[in-house]
Amino acid sequence: MASSTLLRAEMAGGVASALLTLPLSLGFGLFALSPLGEHYTGYGVLAGLYSAIIVPVVAMLLRSRSGLIFAPRSVQSYLINLVVLDLMQSEFYARLPDPEHTLTVIFFVLFLAGILQGAFGAIGAGSLVKYIPSPVIAGFQNAGAILLLWSQLAPILGLTQRLAPGTLLQQLQDTQPLTLAIGVVTCLLMVHAGKLSQRMPAVIIGLAAGLGLYYLFLACGYGARLGPLIGPLAFTMPDMRYLAGFSMFVSEPQWWALLPSMAVWAASLALISSLDVLLCAKVMEGVSQQRQDHNLSLVRLGLGNAVVAALGGISSAISLTSSQANYHAGGRTHFSVLLSTMLILLVALFGTAWITVFPKVVIASMLLVTAWRLFDRWSLQLLKRLLVAGPQHRTSLLLDLFIIVLVTSVALWTSLVTAVGIGLVVSVASFLLHMSQSVIRRSFRGDVLHSRKTRALWQQQLLAAQGRRIVVFELEGAVFFGTAEHLVQQIEHAIADGATVIIVDLKRVTDIDSTGVRFLTQVSEAIVKQGKRLLLSSVDDHSRLSHFLHAMGGTAALPGGHAFVDTDQALEWAEDQLILAELGEVEHRVELPCEQLALFADLSPAEFEVVQRRLSRQVYAKGETVFREGDPGQQLFVIAKGEASVRIHPSGALRDMRLVTFCAGTVFGELALLDANARSASVQADDELVCYVLEYSVFQQLADDYPGIAVTLLRNLGRELSHRLRRANGVISQMET
Repeated sequence: MASSTLLRAEMAGGVASALLTLPLSLGFGLFALSPLGEHYTGYGVLAGLYSAIIVPVVAMLLRSRSGLIFAPRSVQSYLINLVVLDLMQSEFYARLPDPEHTLTVIFFVLFLAGILQGAFGAIGAGSLVKYIPSPVIAGFQNAGAILLLWSQLAPILGLTQRLAPGTLLQQLQDTQPLTLAIGVVTCLLMVHAGKLSQRMPAVIIGLAAGLGLYYLFLACGYGARLGPLIGPLAFTMPDMRYLAGFSMFVSEPQWWALLPSMAVWAASLALISSLDVLLCAKVMEGVSQQRQDHNLSLVRLGLGNAVVAALGGISSAISLTSSQANYHAGGRTHFSVLLSTMLILLVALFGTAWITVFPKVVIASMLLVTAWRLFDRWSLQLLKRLLVAGPQHRTSLLLDLFIIVLVTSVALWTSLVTAVGIGLVVSVASFLLHMSQSVIRRSFRGDVLHSRKTRALWQQQLLAAQGRRIVVFELEGAVFFGTAEHLVQQIEHAIADGATVIIVDLKRVTDIDSTGVRFLTQVSEAIVKQGKRLLLSSVDDHSRLSHFLHAMGGTAALPGGHAFVDTDQALEWAEDQLILAELGEVEHRVELPCEQLALFADLSPAEFEVVQRRLSRQVYAKGETVFREGDPGQQLFVIAKGEASVRIHPSGALRDMRLVTFCAGTVFGELALLDANARSASVQADDELVCYVLEYSVFQQLADDYPGIAVTLLRNLGRELSHRLRRANGVISQMET
């Protein structure tokens, strides 16, 4: 794309975002300070304009190069509104001598909140804020929507005073129908005008229609029946008087008692605002497909909000409406943001007269639509799901709805501080409740799921009968004091039910604390005294979890160092011990006679002699490779002694992966008799390996000379493959369930 085209796209994005940011900044500035009354209207307008100009400039000075638009946002304005309400309800409000001192208190709280927000990003806490549960966030969001909606009903109806529940019916009698009509038309167009034009944002169409309708009625002589305008306003450049006033909270003792409340208000603002920033950043990443450094975003916004508060402006955040408009119009970099900021500054400097004649009902309509869109849609989805959910899910859904209603009610009827406190308590309780749920993902016994070691038929039959003595517990999540006790109880129940070997799989464990390690070592010591064993699997020597277990003495407490890199190896060890306990070690030490091998079953002595003459006996040392992946497949191997493992080396893996292990009495390389294709994996001797080898060419000659013998061999081979297939099906079925 040519540079001129890029410049035009950036300019289009800057103009589009400025058209949206300007009225939104005015509206949110008015809303943030609205509890103070009509005589603070001018301060609110200036506070919104300062924020839309100063915060983006600070962010760009801090090397922000994205197309994100920083401007006042509904959530921040709602939180500031609550802070103002809390201040007005406190005993200190009566001591404030004039509006200047009142605003100084408010802006000092915003200044502290900005510093805290920047500190959150500086210490990397941006990733921690996201752990606040969704119901708590939904409660705050719904409270903000309700408060914003309620505060805009009076100007929509043409009333000069805020609606009060106690005198609501009396106030509604003074409704101005023409003002209400303007508000309704403006709202409808802001919601639906997107269907009429794709080139012009619906918000702009609604604002233009509302302005035109208002002044049409005014020209027709209905001025007395219309709501008021914003009124006289003189834009002044920000100065340092509020920053200078901040010193009174340190130097004058009469204000020291207010500092704890201001600190709590500031912390609440910083916490919720930071979460809102992170959520908006994630939304914009989905739009622009560009990753953002969330902690750095918090630092920029925090410092920007601190600066603008010191100069008399309200807090800003990532404006989704303006940022999306900027992106869709072509803005991709900070040049579009710079242009948007300059346009807003020019309007503030030279277009104040246009702002003063802006009808309040039009601004209120825009905020009313914003309030409607601010309602958390997930809350409504929960209600729908509750109607169709089964009994097993209703408890969880009801709990989420209860938290949403609780946080919303507390935020509306008490204070922001109390709501944040309730939200944090609910967050901690929800976290502990979730973390205290069973850490056991699933458990199974060794008679239904086996290791990858392929054993002789009589060994398989033994494991099918006695495998219940092996129990595997797959863990998931964090093993700490809240979950370790339940794990120990389940292990004790398994031991009482006849288990002799317990395998604890740590593959999906995200963390383990010292209490979890202590519980594991204690249960290991207890069951060892009973002649049983506790094994740990998925313990990689290089993992952080393994290092912690070693440092805490967890692996040292296991007899014989029974810690394995995966569950398959732990299962194999347990199966070997079970077989040894039942039959002794004879099968490992003695070479099986050739005639006892399963492949040669059902052959008469004469037929076996014919086959035996055509076999070659091969001996492989421990660790020796029998054949490698890609070698020609010309031989079938029947193991008479020892074990051999089939291995592959996946791309990028640090070590070979074992697919299966074959022991005495089993067959490998059997596909050589069927297709004679190249080997698909490598086979290595695990210990001294003795095999009887049947060459492909020899079998072909045997099939020509003695077809009956060949059929018997193939039937026995088919029986062996059938056993393996059934076993694989059983493993897959068990894993699925």
